[in-house]
Amino acid sequence: MAPSNPLSRLPLWFSHWLGFRAQPQTPRSHYIIWLWSFIGSFCGISLIQAVFGQAHYFIERGVPSIVASYGATAVLIYGAIDVPLAQPRALFGGHFLGALTGICITKLFHLLPTEERFQQLLWLAGSLSCATSVVVMQVTGTTHPPAGATALLAAVNDDVRNMGWYYLPVVLLTSTLALAVALIVNNIQRRYPVFWFQPPSDRVLAIGRN
Repeated sequence: MAPSNPLSRLPLWFSHWLGFRAQPQTPRSHYIIWLWSFIGSFCGISLIQAVFGQAHYFIERGVPSIVASYGATAVLIYGAIDVPLAQPRALFGGHFLGALTGICITKLFHLLPTEERFQQLLWLAGSLSCATSVVVMQVTGTTHPPAGATALLAAVNDDVRNMGWYYLPVVLLTSTLALAVALIVNNIQRRYPVFWFQPPSDRVLAIGRN
């Protein structure tokens, strides 16, 4: 017998927007999926760029209008919403650990004696950041493919590298904005997320598929 979903204890009008369904959902047509994938991606990317591209707080700190890897995240959390790689655990954990890994490795390379030598080995910092983040995500069960780019950008992108540790809260806020849009758009005619932290059994996973 599958364990009870904790979300079932919440009012249905609220738990619905967190991905809970008491009954199996009718599969949606491809046209419905395509429509909401487009709307979700457009709204999610627009919101992120509006916050970071228009707020003086972020502009003054040199934060780019969007971390490029979230374009790939949009494909998953708005277009492939059933896969484990698109669930909140992977979204937040993958990007955060990717950013943390990239920052740490890049700062180690900053210990090189000269800036010229650092620039010469920047390719190595980027490669190590990406490769290490892949393993970190595998070990922690937070694999999210776009997060490999999040780690890479911490080393090879000047704007991101100049943020230093400030990259971490930027990534967390970006993930939060992307998830907020996903919870609204993906739960109008579909269901998201399939799980928050722990993958359910196959029987529970089958409930609410598109």
